[in-house]
Amino acid sequence: MTPTEASMDALRDVGDELADATVAALFERGEVGTFNTLMRYVSTAGAPLPDGLPDVAREYLNATSAPPSWVDWAEMEKARLFFIDNNVHISTALSFSSMPACYLVPHVAKLLSATHGLKYPSKRMAETGQFTVHLMQPDAFEAGSRFIPAAQKVRLLHASIRHHLGRENLWDVGALGVPICQEDMIGGQMFFSMLVLDSLHRLGIHMSTEGAEAYSYAWRVVGAMLGVDQEAVPKTLDESRRFLDLYMIRHMGPSPEGVHLTRQLIDLYEEVVPGTFFDPIVSALIRYLVGDTCGDWLDVPRTPWDTVVKSVPHLLGVLETIEDRSPSAPGPWTASATSPRSSNCPPSPAAASCTTPSPSTSRRTTASPPPRPAPAAGTRPPPRSPVTSPPTPLTTENVGEEHPRGLVDCSLSPRAAEMRNAVATGPGGGMADALA
Repeated sequence: MTPTEASMDALRDVGDELADATVAALFERGEVGTFNTLMRYVSTAGAPLPDGLPDVAREYLNATSAPPSWVDWAEMEKARLFFIDNNVHISTALSFSSMPACYLVPHVAKLLSATHGLKYPSKRMAETGQFTVHLMQPDAFEAGSRFIPAAQKVRLLHASIRHHLGRENLWDVGALGVPICQEDMIGGQMFFSMLVLDSLHRLGIHMSTEGAEAYSYAWRVVGAMLGVDQEAVPKTLDESRRFLDLYMIRHMGPSPEGVHLTRQLIDLYEEVVPGTFFDPIVSALIRYLVGDTCGDWLDVPRTPWDTVVKSVPHLLGVLETIEDRSPSAPGPWTASATSPRSSNCPPSPAAASCTTPSPSTSRRTTASPPPRPAPAAGTRPPPRSPVTSPPTPLTTENVGEEHPRGLVDCSLSPRAAEMRNAVATGPGGGMADALA
């Protein structure tokens, strides 16, 4: 599936029919207060719904109480192990790349400002991080988990924002499309999946194609539970790359709201960093991950640390290699030198970076236990015992620096390169460095 300007335009006119209808009915019947009060008691999957919950809300919660029937649980387990192995790096990418990227889309920054959601950025960051942690738990989709109720509430929150902005006439649908439309929801999914993978590579983190695909797949499952149209969402890394490129080219740019939100985010991070000496590293890391052009759009301060932070990938790369080869590691991530090139890479010279790594660049794992049978379609996975070691040997790869976006990108299509060059704003600027 190749996204086009026309297909992306069509997605701007669509919200989330189920959640929107639920919220509209709650407002029409004057049941919003009751709903909000009782929803505080809905926090774990499978728990009885509170008495007095409005019927329309009960119907919505029952309809969205299970993951999609097409979920591949083996792939979700790979994603969980990928997250466990890279959780600190993924959190860094989410905080210093994905969040600022949201502010690079002017209409998204405008929406966030209009709903006052980021006057308290620490709450937003905590919720985002906790949402990801809930997703990557072994029992994320089982009774007693917190992920499904969290996803249900986020979906209704989005619908509430659409309803509020429309009712108060605070949003120009003709010019901006439906607030939190399908294009933006898929774009957000790309920010939290593909952009994270890009940032991991930029930070020098060793990844495998298999791990990257699994992590992206997990966010596709999240998107489905948040109301993303599965007919429109990218299914592969290559499709995701094309969607993300086009989405960013269509929408990225400077805005007063983006600058304001970024300043709030930087202030928050600097409060977390002890003392003041290391405060500039916050701005330097954001600028390094989003690129100088986007950093300028967001008014991210330039500091002497801008040069220092460029050494981080080399340092992390060395540490990763030491970790990979450490005798204390559970064992090598074995990989055959004759394995075929990953199928997600298009045939191009740059795709040479997607060949299987030699044992010297492989990561660690333990032997695989007998596979657990997959659950029947439409059912939750069986209960799992605590996992203390990876149950599947996932091969990994240390991608060469000559490919700025690594195995997740494989190569840049001529059309994407042409579009990037068309929006460049100066030597070394524009999308080329913003997305590198």
